[in-house]
Amino acid sequence: MKEQVLQLKKEKNAVILAHYYAPAEAQEVADYVGDSFYLAKIAKSSTADIIVFCGVSFMGESAKILNPEKKVLMPDLTADCPMAHMVKPGLIQKMREKYEDLAVVCYVNSTADLKCQSDVCVTSSNAVKIVKALPNKNIFFIPDRNLGRYVASQVPEKNIIINDGYCPIHAAITKAQLLAQKEQHPHAPILIHPECEPELLEMSDYIGSTAELIGYVASSSLDEFIICTEDGVDYKLITDNPEKKFYYPNPHPCCADMKLNTLSNILAVLEKEDKEVLVDKEVAANAQKPLNKMLELGR
Repeated sequence: MKEQVLQLKKEKNAVILAHYYAPAEAQEVADYVGDSFYLAKIAKSSTADIIVFCGVSFMGESAKILNPEKKVLMPDLTADCPMAHMVKPGLIQKMREKYEDLAVVCYVNSTADLKCQSDVCVTSSNAVKIVKALPNKNIFFIPDRNLGRYVASQVPEKNIIINDGYCPIHAAITKAQLLAQKEQHPHAPILIHPECEPELLEMSDYIGSTAELIGYVASSSLDEFIICTEDGVDYKLITDNPEKKFYYPNPHPCCADMKLNTLSNILAVLEKEDKEVLVDKEVAANAQKPLNKMLELGR
């Protein structure tokens, strides 16, 4: 199947993008593997006719919005992100009416509809930088409460209003799970994604996006780490650092939606070109503005 995927990709001038949380078999055949911000930049600059996005629905939508003339396919169109929907209808407009000088900052892990109502998108790797760069004093951060709280702790000069959304995978990790790993591996630093709950961030030795956690491991002289994010990142960590050991909260944080990006699904979608991401033209045009602003401010 791997050979067939590589051959079809070449014949159809297709590029395969895979998020770090996708299964190892998807990352193995991908042209580019990365976090949301990196993959958004790659999608924007791609010269391929077809983009196969191994991620969840909001990622495929973003790729289509940034490349309206290209065919964007997903191995499984049902792969979704619950957090992407977690803003109550009408809440953004209420906040705009309540606060003057308000910027709506939308985590890229969100639906196209939410992006349309926002001023700028961010990822976990550039959220602090972009919020600092905005001229607005008041910031409504959607949809993730935990990333919003982390940004607020890093940018105390701004009034950051937090929405009550969350990532079910990261939010399910408990303090007890981390303490158990720390007891077994007392010399391993704890590396945590900011989508985790605040009490976990307080235990951390380093907080960062998926790409930043990977970079920290690569530059560290230590040989063991406790990793507090979705376990798909293990493939990249082991590939780049075969001599190092990685431990995860037990049970492993695992996103079932991300795991739908199997090799057989990738092959099938390349053969049939049937699972195409479609976004209404008006929605795409409005959602493109905050995405482009993210790419501009995040440089």
